[in-house]
Amino acid sequence: MSGDRALLVDYGEGIALSVNEKVLAISSLLRHNPPQGVQAVVPAYRSFAIIYDPLLTEPDILKREISSIENYHNHALRPEAQLVSIPVRYGDEWGPDIAIVSAHTGLKTEEIIQLHSSREYPVYMIGFTPGFCYLGGMDERLKTPRRETPRVSIPAGSVGIAEMQTGMYPVESPGGWQIIGKTPLRLFAPERENPFLYKAGDRIRFEPISANEFDRIYKKEHS
Repeated sequence: MSGDRALLVDYGEGIALSVNEKVLAISSLLRHNPPQGVQAVVPAYRSFAIIYDPLLTEPDILKREISSIENYHNHALRPEAQLVSIPVRYGDEWGPDIAIVSAHTGLKTEEIIQLHSSREYPVYMIGFTPGFCYLGGMDERLKTPRRETPRVSIPAGSVGIAEMQTGMYPVESPGGWQIIGKTPLRLFAPERENPFLYKAGDRIRFEPISANEFDRIYKKEHS
């Protein structure tokens, strides 16, 4: 699919880690050795968008470039993946929708916390707002639909669930995911050398913390 300045390359339906790894590998190759006219490459779950200068290239040329890259994407130099630990205070005022998740799934609050924090989640993509991460691999027992009416404002650091995805809101923004907790970490800090704590391809693990621990980390992060 192409427009007058962008080309969307899609690799099928659904969410699969192998497809996402292919997307990240080809995106990495295009970023490190961009064809003439390519201005940006934006990866997603199973696709990536190429933003290009129409005075320097055109979709058919880019499609041929991508076809040749697909033959050796397994040899791409991918960014080193890291495991990022995210402390989270679940429930109460930090996770006001955990009761909704409990009512929908039939799970007790403690079971929701245990299931949500027992896995390492691959970061499939970054988008929506600066640093908002879309994480796959959530336990199917936690599957809960989005809110029927999105909130106008969700606090920065909130951790949410939507269907089979989980993710975090790095900045205050509108949103329709079910909020089950909050991290005291600053997920997006533009003054840092690396403004984000993670990137697409990394893995994230959530660690339950107490209210006192939340306050201690929050004060340190925001002092």
